[in-house]
Amino acid sequence: MPSPFPGMDPYLESPEFWSEVHHRLITAIAINLAPPLRPKYQVAIEKRTYLAALEDNVMVGIPDATIYSRQKENLQPPTQSSSNSTTTLPTPVQVEVPMLEEVREGYLEIRENATKQVITVIEVLLPKNKRSGEGRVAYESKRQKILMTATHLVEIDLLRGLPQMPILKFTDTSDYRILISRGNKRPISDLYAFDVKEQIPAFLLPLQPFDTEPILDLQRLLNEIYDQAGYDLRINYTQPPIPPLSKENASWANSLLREKGF
Repeated sequence: MPSPFPGMDPYLESPEFWSEVHHRLITAIAINLAPPLRPKYQVAIEKRTYLAALEDNVMVGIPDATIYSRQKENLQPPTQSSSNSTTTLPTPVQVEVPMLEEVREGYLEIRENATKQVITVIEVLLPKNKRSGEGRVAYESKRQKILMTATHLVEIDLLRGLPQMPILKFTDTSDYRILISRGNKRPISDLYAFDVKEQIPAFLLPLQPFDTEPILDLQRLLNEIYDQAGYDLRINYTQPPIPPLSKENASWANSLLREKGF
């Protein structure tokens, strides 16, 4: 069953679903691009790893954190020995210490088979890439390194409610963005800015000069992912999405969901 929304489904941005959507989307992009890029190019799924402060909302699903929590629950408070039974000990204050987690983020590289040169990098942004902290620092550092080379960058931002990636000479606001930065045309880049009411625009994937560039249709891929994962059965459309929509868009979404039978 297709999503009730014409473009990006804002309910998929929830922390409950986005990690899975991200994995499915980069895999779907890789599978979709492989046939038209053969035999000159290959599509590789890569990952970067860094340490970041552990957040409360990501405790679930981290094995070490789960083990630590279980061990802590089984600990019993220390008892006084009989020799110190007359000594009154002060009550300590309960605090928390900063914890680090290993973060792994997937992205795609289009490589030329003959030279192994990275021609294009495709990034689908995660909340950690946009939120202030180690994740944004790590991503912006890599982004800047790419922009200083001849490698093309495709940056797909399907997340609302967090600071957007820096670009110049664009003052409008939008819910979502797709940035196409061609290495041979920088600093001029192509930006597709669109809102929740609009379809996700298709675009040409930048490659080497004179090569046929395949069309990347994210809308079709997301529709297929939505159906394959059964999100229509898993999403509670009677509750507002996370993050919430603007008042105007929330009213539009409510009318749309009623019309679609959700």
